[in-house]
Amino acid sequence: MRNFVRNRPSLSGFTALAAFLFAVFAGLLLSAPPAAAHDELTGSVPADGAVLDSAPEAVELTFSNTPAAIGSEVRVLAEDGTDWADGDVRILDNTATQRLRDGAPAGTYTVQWRVVSSDAHPIEGTFGFTAAGGEAETAPAAGPSVQPSEPGDSSQTPVLNQGEDTGLSWQVIVPAVVVLIAVAVLIALIVRRRLREG
Repeated sequence: MRNFVRNRPSLSGFTALAAFLFAVFAGLLLSAPPAAAHDELTGSVPADGAVLDSAPEAVELTFSNTPAAIGSEVRVLAEDGTDWADGDVRILDNTATQRLRDGAPAGTYTVQWRVVSSDAHPIEGTFGFTAAGGEAETAPAAGPSVQPSEPGDSSQTPVLNQGEDTGLSWQVIVPAVVVLIAVAVLIALIVRRRLREG
């Protein structure tokens, strides 16, 4: 019996093991790369704040990456709240296109968009343009244009309602926390047993 007790691992050995495991998982937690950032709206046709001769035939949104093909929605709202969007959003590469119904009147329009980012997170935002006259005109076939702006004028940049997601990934945090809790419980049990034996 004495040999058995003598050969049992000491409390200091368990403590050293627990400290080692804690250091390993703490290092993994601190060195984990930040979560990938959401895609961004990089341009639009019409550009935000643009003044057109007439309402466009379609609205184009260009993103920093290709958004998912599902869950996309673009509303083109006139001043009275009427949505002039016609049909579903069409996504080709990193550009989402929303057609407008014929007969869109002159006035100020607000474009409200929502797409699923390539990292599977939904992103959304708004921008606006003005049509000086009615009737629809064909949207430019070229890529998104950027209208020149005066110094200090930031109206051409589309608004992106994007949350900051630069924290650590939950896929790393949750397992690490679970392991650390398990190590703490193990230490507590060992200390309690040693106190009873003492």
